[in-house]
Amino acid sequence: MKKILNSAVSLIVVMIVLLLIIPLNTFLIDVMIILNISISMIILLISMNIKEPLEFSIFPSMLLITTLFRIGLNISTTRSILGNSGTAGAVIRAMGDFVLQGNVVVGVIIFLIIVLVQFLVITKGAERVAEVAARFTLDAMPGKQMAIDADLGSGLIDETEAKERRHKIQKEADFYGSMDGATKIVKGDAVMSLIITATNFIGGCIIGMVQGGMGFTEVLSVYSIATVGDGLVSQIPALLISTATGMIVTRAVAEDSLNVDVTRQFMAQPRAIMLTGAVLAILLAVPGMPKFQLAVVSLALMLGGWQLYRRMEAMAVPDAQAAAMGMADGEQIQVTEEEDFKDINSVYSLITVEPIEMEFGYSLIPLVDEESGGRMIDRIVIFRRQYAQEMGLVIPSIRLRDSSSLNTNQYVIKIKGEEVAKGEILVDYYLALEPPNPEKELDGIDTIEPAYGIPSKWITVDKKEMAEIYGYTVIDPLSVMLTHLSETVKKHAHELLNRQEVVRLVENMKKQSPELVDELIPTLISYGNFQKILTNLLKEGIPIKDMETIMETIVDSSMTVKDIESITENIRVAMKRTITRKFCEGGSMKVVTLDAELEKNIITSLTTGEHGMYLALSPDVMQNVITQLSDEVKKFHDFGQPPLVLTSQVVRVHFYRLIEQFFPDVYVLSFNEISNNIQIQAIGNITL
Repeated sequence: MKKILNSAVSLIVVMIVLLLIIPLNTFLIDVMIILNISISMIILLISMNIKEPLEFSIFPSMLLITTLFRIGLNISTTRSILGNSGTAGAVIRAMGDFVLQGNVVVGVIIFLIIVLVQFLVITKGAERVAEVAARFTLDAMPGKQMAIDADLGSGLIDETEAKERRHKIQKEADFYGSMDGATKIVKGDAVMSLIITATNFIGGCIIGMVQGGMGFTEVLSVYSIATVGDGLVSQIPALLISTATGMIVTRAVAEDSLNVDVTRQFMAQPRAIMLTGAVLAILLAVPGMPKFQLAVVSLALMLGGWQLYRRMEAMAVPDAQAAAMGMADGEQIQVTEEEDFKDINSVYSLITVEPIEMEFGYSLIPLVDEESGGRMIDRIVIFRRQYAQEMGLVIPSIRLRDSSSLNTNQYVIKIKGEEVAKGEILVDYYLALEPPNPEKELDGIDTIEPAYGIPSKWITVDKKEMAEIYGYTVIDPLSVMLTHLSETVKKHAHELLNRQEVVRLVENMKKQSPELVDELIPTLISYGNFQKILTNLLKEGIPIKDMETIMETIVDSSMTVKDIESITENIRVAMKRTITRKFCEGGSMKVVTLDAELEKNIITSLTTGEHGMYLALSPDVMQNVITQLSDEVKKFHDFGQPPLVLTSQVVRVHFYRLIEQFFPDVYVLSFNEISNNIQIQAIGNITL
């Protein structure tokens, strides 16, 4: 049974094709006409009740099938009209009698008006909208893909959600492309309907007068009823399908079904309804106007608008009362807190420092408040999960709070109570990141993207699609703020690894390798030194997820090395595959190298002090190195990878300490930390 149902559509299409050949009796013709009208009505109602076009993605195929069915039915009715002296079933005759009402000229004019309305208004408009939607959707695909990649890279979405969004973009492009072609079918169907109607009428008159021996009046009466009836039973479903086509391609900004959207948006404007009623009342003063009809409609509009206005006010009162009660509760809480802080132990709650805080102005509250539809908390949860999977560190909870000391559009990110980053976003705008060579300049508010420092513009919603066409990457305000938060947290992750978190990581490792943990801690290394090693790795962006390799390397190194820095370097060498994967793009790595003479100079400048070895370069050499590196870093802007400097293992850590305060985003690697199968391309060399 299931196989039969799966093949039902194919069988139906084959039967429709057979309609072009096999003659039908009037009973089957009536059944087919009723089915045609019913299917068209169902398609129209579905198009009005969907929220987005992809919910009815089979519409282009259905459009082709219903058009083919209608053409096959037209051929069958034409065969019956011309072969049976104007007889083509009860439905066609009833429709012809109802429309003509004994007047052939009026009936034909009404039929022509229906056909022309469908052809010139609905079909032509839907065709144009579908064409523009298809073009804009295809042009906007690269920008949307880049936005998805940006969200994925910043941890705002996971790989599964990114895959779903890419699939949806591809489906949208395919759908609108299909709709662009499908509207041509509707247009051709309208033209074909006129041709078939003319053929029926002219052919019927010739057959009736030449073969049937009828008079002109009798022929006109018989074949005009059949022709108009046949045209109407064909055009009514065609009109429904054309209307459904227009509904589908114009549902770009819908939030719900058409019924819900129309009701909600009209009921939200009671003043406009009342004003319309007042204008109709003024028209009562115009001589000759129908007083009763105008008065009834005017009164209905004004009363309906007044009722809606009162209902909106009634709904606003509880909200105001709730806000007032909230203020009263706040005053009561304040009094209670003052009493509570008389106890000295309660004061200690005030000196707690949050690991991560984010404060924001009043205008940004809707982005955070879940009751207002804000998705920021959900997106932070996704970022924390992805960062833990990638780096092996669980980011602590992020405290979100509003602040009256900030401007309404500002936000501040704090690490351990101190501000480390600040930004400003416009809630009702989109941020358009400028490409290297934009096709055209956009009108907008110039700004700098807070996370990466890219020149950008704040643009209005109506310019979003145009910006994507011009090559801009368009990001919504919430994603801008979350990207800045995630990049800030990544940059300061080493500060968030406290002793308690290290203990948790060790306890978690005990479940997998208890013997290894017992051998390492506290026999060979203390929790404090182990924390320093993990902090060193995180500070340079090295994941600590492979805890087993880290611990085993510490055990092996502790036999001969006691210095924390040297142990860290050995761990980095042991994790060469992880480091290579993180910084390698497509099997090749672009780097800046150090001249051999410069490395020798660095090695000879190493000095041993109370806290270990440190680099004591002359100011001239240091200034020369910083200047050259600044020029080399600029070359990486077009490569899509972070700036990398490649050195020997002995020099690596000391060179990193030299440049980290000037270039915090530059990574320093040693030759021993890169896999052998990677192609290294030196794009610059720093000399002495």
